[in-house]
Amino acid sequence: MAVILYGIRNCDTMKRARAWLEQHAVPYAFHDYKSAGIERATLEKWVAEVGWEKLLNRAGTTFRKLPPAEREPLDARRAVALMLAHPSSIKRPVLTSGGPLLVGFDPAAYQARFAKR
Repeated sequence: MAVILYGIRNCDTMKRARAWLEQHAVPYAFHDYKSAGIERATLEKWVAEVGWEKLLNRAGTTFRKLPPAEREPLDARRAVALMLAHPSSIKRPVLTSGGPLLVGFDPAAYQARFAKR
């Protein structure tokens, strides 16, 4: 399966993840969900796999600037709707590569995932 890195182009964490993949010669496609959007089915699949709590970036500026009525109470359905409306509220990067979904950039997790390549 192809490696797809989802995120936002100018995010510092994304830059580190892209640099890691390039330094380790891991070919990947980049999907900027701020400019290209993200499909509901993709988000729902991710939420089913890792949980909305891990996928929604509640510490980020985008989430914190939302009115309280949009932020609480949250459940999976409301979190998906919020992430669709505000893609910057999705934690980044999200990496798909045929194994379990990786959310956030952890060099050790990337190394473990791609060590056998």
